Amino acid sequence: MTKSHLALRGLPVLLAALPLASWAAEPLTVVEDRGGTSALPYYEALNLRPRGDGPARSLIPTPQVPATPADEAAMLPVRSAKLTPGTVARRVIEAPGLRPFVVIGDDEASQVWLRRHAASLRERGAVGLVVNVETVQALARLRALVPGVPLASVAGDDLAERLGLRHYPALITATGIEQ
Repeated sequence: MTKSHLALRGLPVLLAALPLASWAAEPLTVVEDRGGTSALPYYEALNLRPRGDGPARSLIPTPQVPATPADEAAMLPVRSAKLTPGTVARRVIEAPGLRPFVVIGDDEASQVWLRRHAASLRERGAVGLVVNVETVQALARLRALVPGVPLASVAGDDLAERLGLRHYPALITATGIEQ
């Protein structure tokens, strides 16, 4: 094949591409709009490149880190409306690999229960979730009842729903829930 023959064969491809090149320079035409809200403000907030029709927007301000980090006292009181002191019926669950944990509150029943089960909780490597506690001092008193068992204050309503739990104190293991 000669050079002129190759050029002639490439000419239809070039002619077919010309309309596409001119079309690419035109603004986008929306063919169908099903409603909704424009995402443009989100892209503009990213400030990826300055817009030609105005000054560049400033970057999103970075939140300031507090001078003192949040400590446990800042997260108290913890209240779980779906969990109260009471009797827990023993039942079987299947949660292989679950580390034993207890659900307690700052109340007389939980304190008595912790005293009675402290050694067993340590042996099992259990952790404790304190779902109702008002002050750092109350949390410290509970910790003093079970040295060696970590206790953390957490809201327990989601946990209560997932486990079908209404009362505490309760011990949850890989094989069951009991009191």
